[in-house]
Amino acid sequence: MRLRFLLLSGLFLYGFTLVLSQERYIKPVDEGKNDASFNTFRTKLIAAAEKRDAKYVLSVIDRNIQNGFGGSNGFANFKKTWKIENPKAEFWDEFLRVIKNGGSFSSEGGGPRESWFWAPYTYTSFPQDIDSFEHQAIFGNNVNLREKPTTDSDVVASLSYNIVKTDYQDSVKTKNSEDEYEWLKVETLGGKKGYVKAEYVRSPIDYRACFEKKGGVWKLTAFLAGD
Repeated sequence: MRLRFLLLSGLFLYGFTLVLSQERYIKPVDEGKNDASFNTFRTKLIAAAEKRDAKYVLSVIDRNIQNGFGGSNGFANFKKTWKIENPKAEFWDEFLRVIKNGGSFSSEGGGPRESWFWAPYTYTSFPQDIDSFEHQAIFGNNVNLREKPTTDSDVVASLSYNIVKTDYQDSVKTKNSEDEYEWLKVETLGGKKGYVKAEYVRSPIDYRACFEKKGGVWKLTAFLAGD
């Protein structure tokens, strides 16, 4: 009886360990292309953002846009924060990275699901059973995981949309900024470790955008990061 118990316990622990070590992924999802009105709106918005057309982008921003969680919301605060009249403003690259990478429709305030769209997919599709503060997603397909933080280092593995945990203490910051990273040291849930270029890692609570259909017109009602 004792031997049987030990065998069953061993099998349980083995299975539990196996579950813990399985890779998890966040693959691209884009529900927006399935809605004709939103898809047309987004296509025009992307084209305007690529041309740095501040006038058009400002025209689709809701007057009560949520800019964060500190109370500095509204159209005026958005303009003050992002200064999008400047074609070199940080807003443009960040905004395009958000709106060009899918997303999902979502019910807000009990309204119809098709009236709200959140982007990008890394925010809308992140698993609820994984801590979004401690984990990130590989933001790309066939991303090199390298042994060391250099482009000539050996490739340990190729990652595609894996969920990872980042070790910021051993990551490498850029030479020009103490707030930005060039290389991030990551570990997948399956135990693969190494370095990836920072641009290929994205947090689920990084910048995201919410679009709401009001009176038949799509508006940008939130552009924020954090939680």
